[in-house]
Amino acid sequence: MIYEGKAITVKALENGIAELKFDLAGESVNKFNRLTLNELRQAVDALKADSSVKAVILSSGKEVFLVGADITEFVDSFRMPDEELLAANLEINRIFSDLEDLSVPTISAINGIALGGGLEICLATDFRIMSETAKVGLPEVKLGIYPGFGGTVRLPRLIGSDNAIEWIASGKENSAADALKVGVVDAVVAPNKLLDAALDLAKRAIAGELDYLARRQPKLEKLKLNPIESMMAFESAKGYVAGQAGPHYPAPVEAIKTIQKAANFGRDKALEVEAKGFVKLAKTTVSQSLIGLFLNDQLLKKKSKGYDRDAGEVKLASVLGAGIMGGGIAYQSALKGTPILLKDIREEAIELGLGEASKLLNKRVEKGRLEPVKMAEALNRIRPTLSYGDFKSVDIVVEAVVENPKIKQSVLAEVESQVNENAILTSNTSTISISLLAQALKRPENFCGMHFFNPVHMMPLVEVIRGEKTSEKTIATTVAYAKKMGKNPIVVNDCPGFLVNRVLFPYFGGFASLVGQGADFQRIDKLMERFGWPMGPAYLMDVVGMDTAHHARDVMAEGFPDRMKETRKTAVDALYEAQRLGQKNGQGFYVYETDKRGKPKKVADTQTYKLLEPVVHEQREFTDEEIVERMMIPLCLETVRCLEDGIVETAAEADMGLIYGIGFPPFRGGALRYIDTLGVAEFVAMADKYADLGPLYHPTEKLREMARTGQSFFG
Repeated sequence: MIYEGKAITVKALENGIAELKFDLAGESVNKFNRLTLNELRQAVDALKADSSVKAVILSSGKEVFLVGADITEFVDSFRMPDEELLAANLEINRIFSDLEDLSVPTISAINGIALGGGLEICLATDFRIMSETAKVGLPEVKLGIYPGFGGTVRLPRLIGSDNAIEWIASGKENSAADALKVGVVDAVVAPNKLLDAALDLAKRAIAGELDYLARRQPKLEKLKLNPIESMMAFESAKGYVAGQAGPHYPAPVEAIKTIQKAANFGRDKALEVEAKGFVKLAKTTVSQSLIGLFLNDQLLKKKSKGYDRDAGEVKLASVLGAGIMGGGIAYQSALKGTPILLKDIREEAIELGLGEASKLLNKRVEKGRLEPVKMAEALNRIRPTLSYGDFKSVDIVVEAVVENPKIKQSVLAEVESQVNENAILTSNTSTISISLLAQALKRPENFCGMHFFNPVHMMPLVEVIRGEKTSEKTIATTVAYAKKMGKNPIVVNDCPGFLVNRVLFPYFGGFASLVGQGADFQRIDKLMERFGWPMGPAYLMDVVGMDTAHHARDVMAEGFPDRMKETRKTAVDALYEAQRLGQKNGQGFYVYETDKRGKPKKVADTQTYKLLEPVVHEQREFTDEEIVERMMIPLCLETVRCLEDGIVETAAEADMGLIYGIGFPPFRGGALRYIDTLGVAEFVAMADKYADLGPLYHPTEKLREMARTGQSFFG
């Protein structure tokens, strides 16, 4: 054994060939944590000192090759002073460069996923062989940073700047075939042939048949582009990528700038350029938010996995109510492999639901994301029915009828009498109390909320709502079914609106107040979209439906009258009374035309302003900053209340619920991360400026205490 550690071993194989194997003890995957990096330093030093070594193969003892840096450790280092972070980054790069500079040929045998630093270590070797089933990529831009272990230096010198920019700026995982096509790897083989192929390549390099020094040399030199080529490559790429990424995500464009700045330097100086840019990005609030988002997502997955032990198996599901929502739920279940009964009392409703499922499956086929035979299989898993004939075999029911408590109670009581006593009943209600609906049931312990978001096939969140009498097995089974459908479930406790809608309606309340004081709804939309929302509040209400928004607001007002009861007639009331329901009938705040792709396109309508005249009781001037603050404060404060009230268990789940459920700007990390970014004390002071607007703008006493003591939601 040449070297033996807890994450890395180096042993002699044959003919002077050494194998450096990543196999991090106690972990399911290999990653670059401090232990692995320290051992890599020692392993490379041991290889340099051993004159018997004639070639080195990098391999993995796990199913993945190496998933990159351990972000839970590196996020701490991002808080270091700039100079210390820069020095630490360059020290890691020295290890990679020393591996690259070994006096013998080096080969990476990539057996599984190699991402971020996992691919960058492979780029430091002379040759790369990849399993057919492996995937590689540099996803750092998704965390608001860019590759920091030499990726922006070695990749463009290896595959050209255009290809490197595409790989780095997109952050995509790439197949073995794609990696071979652009030259990231030298060969692709069957998984069981990987080590043999690496050994063969090593022997050929030792024999001089392959010139490993010639392969290495371009990575040590300047990028081979003349000034005109350089200008065309980088300037056009920056413009295109900036348009794709948008103004709130600087990392992709910064990566291109770094490649451009380093183009005229050799490796070591280029690595310094990369490291300085990396430190700059690591210090941004965007990277802190996106890294926080990643960690929150990991927590969510861990929590939902914790329910697996108690979950019952769902072999057959059913959905009651076969409209657009019911059809979307049926589609999602069938697509992911769980057969589902689609029940309604009307034939035309079933046809509508089946049509929705068929349309969504067809779109996947047209985009090449689903084979026609798989579409047929999915459609066969949807069984339309007008009766309860097969319901004794159903494991879980999703009730998706009209949002009316009496109708829902009636339907739930009826279906309870038709299913076996172990079947789980769920309601897709968006606002109505689960404990209230459970009063109609004989087995309330088998009942919970399962709130999907529209459109079902696009929105990743499912709120699983625990009622007063809901059992843990019911929650666990519903969570497991949501995950099987490809959704991200968050378990919340019961209250009007649960988490997402309870938080959303104070945001709409802020909007109603602004419009009532003379703010232009189109200006509000533009400002909130510039803030980062996918659509402004007026446009969002048109998408939700004015009737739905009007009804839900009344439910919320009944639950939280101090904050959510309107004292005056609002814009929603005016449009609802005029039967301008939004996209569903082509008229709301905006009017809707069909674009070339058959999608609704919003168009401004002067008639809206005439309809809103009776609800505008004041004419005030607002600054842009004032409008954003008045929109965001109520939403953020209600999120705080949900956490304090125990509706949601953790700050991470609260923020992820808003990002997955209503499109809260990901680069801001969620409402509670947004408060942390501003500073809790600063946020409280900002809210206090609007105290005269009422309880929606009043911080809780606990939040004031956090402000006084310097606490934050994310430590």
